[in-house]
Parts: sequence; structure tokens; C-alpha cells
Amino acid sequence: MNDATNSDLRRGWTTGACATAATKAALMRLWGGAFPKEIGITLPKGETPVFPLALAEVGTGWARVGITKDAGDDPDVTHGALIVVTVKTSGGGVCFAAGEGVGTVTKAGLPIGVGEPAINPVPRQMMQDVVAEMAAQNNCPPDVEIEVSVPGGEALALKTWNPRLGIKGGLSILGTTGIVRPFSCAAWIASIHRGIDVARADGLTHVAGCTGATSEATVQALCGLPDHAMLDMGDFAGGMLKYLVKNPIARVTIGGGIGKITKLAQGAVDLHSGRSQVDFEALAKLADNPKVASANTALEAFEIAGTDLSQKIANHALQAVEARFGSAGITFDIVVIDRAGRIIGRAGA
Repeated sequence: MNDATNSDLRRGWTTGACATAATKAALMRLWGGAFPKEIGITLPKGETPVFPLALAEVGTGWARVGITKDAGDDPDVTHGALIVVTVKTSGGGVCFAAGEGVGTVTKAGLPIGVGEPAINPVPRQMMQDVVAEMAAQNNCPPDVEIEVSVPGGEALALKTWNPRLGIKGGLSILGTTGIVRPFSCAAWIASIHRGIDVARADGLTHVAGCTGATSEATVQALCGLPDHAMLDMGDFAGGMLKYLVKNPIARVTIGGGIGKITKLAQGAVDLHSGRSQVDFEALAKLADNPKVASANTALEAFEIAGTDLSQKIANHALQAVEARFGSAGITFDIVVIDRAGRIIGRAGA
């Protein structure tokens, strides 16, 4: 069921691909055939994965199929989850319903309207295409309700950004290509963008992006922001800031530990340790302390030079962000924290 990537990491399949496969297999049974042992589908870019059925049930006017999601080598919270689709005859066209463990949209700004099941546009289109294909093959009207459920999905959703985005009661059925590429940054950055969309749609004038849970808690308390104003920036400062330039919000606070904010101050916008490093020679010049050049970490540099350095880092980070992303008229501010969540540097609003 899985293909290898060039790096020998197994790729997997999105919840949307699993739901599409389950829909196709369930329609085969609903419209007079038998359940297959496995089912193949065609993804938007032409890949043709095959999925074994993990569940197959039928009753009067309905059929149900479950597919176990394999996310490959990606650390996906839905890896191993059962994606269940129940298809029922309906009165007109294709409609979607959220079953157990699939969320409902409660905030504007997402690609699905408020009150709708959290099944994203591409998976919806994939399932609608399968309905049209199977209806033509079986000479049946393409009039079905597709209910998607994920047993245990409501608990899994608490480990995702769904609650903050206003998706209540469970997971989203996701995917734009049908493929989960291991350790891809794209899904994270897409979630940041959706968070900005939701904040704008709700009329928020102040949001914050932080590098981790400790800095997020500190900044949220400092600024008195609601949950949906907190963008899950992580290491992707550039992914957040580039989208904000095109979709501005009046005030943006960036918070993080001294190591990440030092890299931001030195011009990096991807703050991951594998993709950017602190320049300690430059940091020593900023601190006006040659001992800093021999530090192993920015935290050690701070311990050598003290809070004067962390304040200089905050100031330089603000200058770097404003120089690169200030064209949209956004007011930026920077908050630097230590490991205990104490503020050790602050610049801006």
C-alpha cells in the first residue's frame, strides 16, 4: 500500500484518500455488487494506491466500509486510525455528514462553511468524482449521503490545531494530493495560514506566533489573547510572515526562546536547528563581549552576557522583521523568554 520516497522514508495516504477509497468500496456494495477485499482509487496527480478493507457492513439502503490509515513514516496523529464511510441513498446529489470523531466547522475563514462537516474541498471533490464514476458504471442516480467517521477522533483532535481553528467535535478529513509525505513542512505551514484566515474572518486585530508551548503561554497571558489568536508558528516564522504580508493583521507578536529569536535577529526565517544556526561571532559583537563567541548555545551566551544581550536580541529581531516584512503596515513586537517562561527581552508595541 505504500511507496518509498527518495529518502527511503515510506510515504502514506491522507484521511481524504482513505475516505475516498472507503466511499468507492461502499458504493460497490450499495449498488448491487459485493464488497471487494481491497479497493484502488486514482489520486489528483494520477497515483493509484490500493487499500485493504478493515471493515465492511451493510444494511437496508446503506453500506459501510472502514480503511485503516497508514501515514507511512510521518509522525501523524491519525496514523492507524480507522476512517469509516457510510453511504446511504438520498434524495438529490451528494451530501456530506460528520459522524463520530469528525469535526464541524464553527468559525468563518476556513475553506468549508460554518456548520459544515470538516471535510476539506479536495477530499469532497475526490468522493464526488467516485460517486459519479460508480453511478455511471452501475446505471444508478448519483444521489448519496456520505457520512465520514473516525472512532476515537474527538480525542485525537485535541492533539491537532482543530480546536483553535474552531473545528469542534473531532478531526478534519484532509489532503490536497492524497499523499502524506514524511516530515513535510507543507501541512504545518498550511495550518498556520488557516489560522490567519480564521483570525481575519473573526475580525481580530492582534495575533501572536510563538516557537513553542512555553513562549506561547507567556505571550498569551502577557497580551490577553484568545486561543484562536495564537498561531502555531513553531519554526516557520517565514511561512507565517510571508502570508501575513499578503493577508495582514494590524498587530503581530512573535515570541520565543533566546536561541530561536537570535536566529530571527540574524536574518533567518526558518528557525529549525537543522536549517539555521546561531552565528556566535556576530552575537559576540552584538554583546560587545568576546567571551560570547565561544558559547555553545544562545542560552549560554545569555548566561555570559546577561539580560542586556537578550534585550539587544529582541531589538535586532524586531528590526530584521520590520525590514523584511514591514511593507504591509503591520505593527510587530518581539518577546524573548527563558526556559521558565520569564520575559528577558521585549521590543516593539
